[in-house]
Amino acid sequence: MFEYLNAFLSGFYQVFAWSTFSLMCVGIVIGFIVGILPGLGGPTAMALMLPFIFKMQAVEAFAFLLGMTAVTATTGDITSVLFGVPGEPTTAATIVDGHAMAKKGEAGRALGAVLMSSLVGAIFGAFALAAAIPIIRPLVLTFGSPEFFMLALLGITFVASLGGESQLKGIISGGLGLMLATIGLDPISGIQRYTLGQLFLWDGIGLVPVTIGFYAIPETIDLAVLGTSIAQREVGKLGGVMEGVKDTFRHWWLVIRCSALGTYAAIIPGMGAATTQWLAYAHAVQSSPNKERFGKGAVEGVLGPGAANNSTLGGSLITTIAFGVPASVIRAVLLGVFIIQAVLPGPDLLLPPPKGKLDLTFSFVWIIIISNIITVAACFLFLSPLAKITQVRGSLIIPFILLLIYLGAFAEKNAFEDMIVVIFFGALGWIMEKFKWPRPPVLLGLVLGPLAENRLFLSTDNYGAAWLWRPGVLIIFALTLAGILYPIIKERCQKGKNEEPTTSASKQQARKVHFSFSWGTLFSASIVILLALGLWQSRNFGFRAGLFPWAIGFPVLALAIVQLGMDLLGYAERRSVQIGMEVGPELSGPELPGEVVYRRTVGVIGWIIGFFVAIWLLGFSLAIPLTTIIYLKIAGREKWPITLISALIAWGFFYGLFDYLLHVPFPDAQLFLWLK
Repeated sequence: MFEYLNAFLSGFYQVFAWSTFSLMCVGIVIGFIVGILPGLGGPTAMALMLPFIFKMQAVEAFAFLLGMTAVTATTGDITSVLFGVPGEPTTAATIVDGHAMAKKGEAGRALGAVLMSSLVGAIFGAFALAAAIPIIRPLVLTFGSPEFFMLALLGITFVASLGGESQLKGIISGGLGLMLATIGLDPISGIQRYTLGQLFLWDGIGLVPVTIGFYAIPETIDLAVLGTSIAQREVGKLGGVMEGVKDTFRHWWLVIRCSALGTYAAIIPGMGAATTQWLAYAHAVQSSPNKERFGKGAVEGVLGPGAANNSTLGGSLITTIAFGVPASVIRAVLLGVFIIQAVLPGPDLLLPPPKGKLDLTFSFVWIIIISNIITVAACFLFLSPLAKITQVRGSLIIPFILLLIYLGAFAEKNAFEDMIVVIFFGALGWIMEKFKWPRPPVLLGLVLGPLAENRLFLSTDNYGAAWLWRPGVLIIFALTLAGILYPIIKERCQKGKNEEPTTSASKQQARKVHFSFSWGTLFSASIVILLALGLWQSRNFGFRAGLFPWAIGFPVLALAIVQLGMDLLGYAERRSVQIGMEVGPELSGPELPGEVVYRRTVGVIGWIIGFFVAIWLLGFSLAIPLTTIIYLKIAGREKWPITLISALIAWGFFYGLFDYLLHVPFPDAQLFLWLK
């Protein structure tokens, strides 16, 4: 025990060595920028920084890279709250209520809550890493492939509860996400699945462009339709920051529970912050007595994801350190750092000196804690100017948001086609929003898909059908059923208490079936057709490549048919929505006639597509300043000085960071290629 305590203190002293601490501060600055910029991503930034660590000592290299990684989720929450654009995929859940609070003029409170809960979650995860070291091996080895597969389904089920009025839609959305995860080459057989003959789909669909499309584009459309600033109420001074901090301690038990959920779930490979943020949000919803507040600016919906996505770093490092099994993409890159620094995961990092390097492992704990304290302190210093951004006119912000959307989409893989993916999923996300289909389960299914498919194949290959009867599988299956049935039963009981007595005549009238058809019904029918076509194409995949699409596709198709039947028969909650004619009562307000909403919606969609076409024809360097000027003059009707300054800032940001510093290989302008 004395050896462990000595190693714990030694790790603390190593972090505060001048060279180590200064490099950690440099990493924090980089992570701060990376987290705020949508789409650049922690994995991309870490990969770009790898060449700089070859001459560093081990503790210096990990201070630099872990310091950078530890803060991206915290600063990514700032962009999610202010713009509705996830700075990181791990901060997407914060948008649901955080951005809604910003729209109501409570940006300061939302930021205060998410920053303080992030700090609590990071510290919790770091100490959990320290406490787990003596017991990690038996903890992880209790899970086999069947249990991992069932845990993936359990995660989908929990997040399906976000469907609100229709949990069935949530489960179908999760199934769609799992099916989307099968796009690309089968990892074992190499068979192409749903690639449509496109080479760029061989690697599948990236999480970053899907996330940006699902959330940034619908928010941009709504902002343009409203014609206001992001915050539709005046903030004045950044009030509410301390109120948000107090909210963290008012709901301290929720913050601790979500921190524990994020830490423990992250121990399981594949269950990173992109997953646990939604699990934490689902838990916040399910544990609240007032579920109707969520999605409209409930502070609990900010506290839960904020705590969970920061606590996952400590949990995910456990399996990486102990077994060399990366629990996420960032941890996979971190394994490369181990190799560069000649550090072996396993006993080498778990034994005290001189037999091992336990002091280095404990330095990870202190790096996570100290870097998050520094980051949160810096964020609080700059919250006032950041929150004032929400008061800027939407016409000034939209060109910069579109710039971030397309830069973020391209920067992940340096693939031009990812910008098309952003547009496609932006349209899909906007339509799902209008028809009240939940989007989070789709993202979670996309995240969990590769893990679930791998575990399903290993389970079937190793155990046959016998894995279905393993005790762990049965327990998790029971939890899955409980996750589905409990919200339904609770909602029915609540409705029974609130409903007024009805006469027999009114009951008979309610039982009458009215066939109806609407745009929502058409969307449900499109999902059925899409799933049916996918299953039809999978008939030629073979057993290995077709096992997961069959196991997921047929049940989801059956559920989609049930949903379509409910829509047609009038049993499901339906809203006849004309495409482009609805923004939502909390956004549009009575002062916006339908014609205005329609005209503005069509206009901003044209601008979104126009930005893409300009980038394709002229390249980023020319398209960014040119489209910014045209938009601000025509759509924004801004004065020339503001227009030119804004265009210069946009171009300088693009050139200075992405072109000059990061040397991102942007594609050539198609127009110039034709002229040659």
